[in-house]
Amino acid sequence: MGLTYFKRFRMDFNLADWSPPTLVIPAGYELVPFSDGIIRDHAMAKYDSFREELDANVFPCLARRDGCLRLMNEITSRSNFVPQSTWLIRFHPPGEPPQPVGTVQGLRQDGWGAIQNLGISPEHRGRGLGSILLMRSAMGFRSTGLRKMHLEVTTENTGAVRLYERLGFKRAQVVYKAADVAGV
Repeated sequence: MGLTYFKRFRMDFNLADWSPPTLVIPAGYELVPFSDGIIRDHAMAKYDSFREELDANVFPCLARRDGCLRLMNEITSRSNFVPQSTWLIRFHPPGEPPQPVGTVQGLRQDGWGAIQNLGISPEHRGRGLGSILLMRSAMGFRSTGLRKMHLEVTTENTGAVRLYERLGFKRAQVVYKAADVAGV
């Protein structure tokens, strides 16, 4: 194990002058608001989304099912948790039970909405689901009176950086996250 620093962008979004788009959910998918009964679904979507990604090195809990469940329980038990900004996407394959394939969580931090762990399972990417989750989370922050939100993204995650910039996020700051990584 060796200590490695991961470069991340803090990206900001102004909710004050924003007009929410009309969200069109692709056929076979369902957008589900937060409830205590679906914490395990959020954890499974989080695990499927991040276990093979760079962020699993930055945040090792994302590489384990039990770590994702612990993280979901920790986030949802915080006093600054924003359930209105926490959403799940399920996919309904014909003849099978629904599968959790996307998740986002929201926190209130110093007058800002803070996006946590936006993730889409790899086999469901490219369908606009990440944009849908992010915009629904933004609507939730705004409904609670927040006028701005932010997120952090590892700079090497160029697909996510492009998505956030396309949706109107601005790079505000560079931050470094230290992590112990095997083989370093």
